[in-house]
Amino acid sequence: MIKFEDGTTIYFAGDTSLFGDMRLIAEMYKPSIGFLPIGDLYTMGPEQAAKACELLGISQVVPMHYGTFPALTGTPAKLRELLGSRTQVLELRPGEASA
Repeated sequence: MIKFEDGTTIYFAGDTSLFGDMRLIAEMYKPSIGFLPIGDLYTMGPEQAAKACELLGISQVVPMHYGTFPALTGTPAKLRELLGSRTQVLELRPGEASA
């Protein structure tokens, strides 16, 4: 958990999978942004990440740990499809500036 001076709180999942205590994290820390892995081999995939967004109650998600080699099949597009308009997917691309 990282809480910024402006009150924004982010949850950085690292190399985890989906777990029930994400609901407790939401209750205690109220994150608005989550950094979640979506690679679907060593970590959660898009389906589990979509459920994690629900459990965490986040309004924005930054997908990570995907696309670096062929075995990591999860994509931001699939996550976006699963989430619909419930959670905004902030897809970061190397070399590009974010808004």
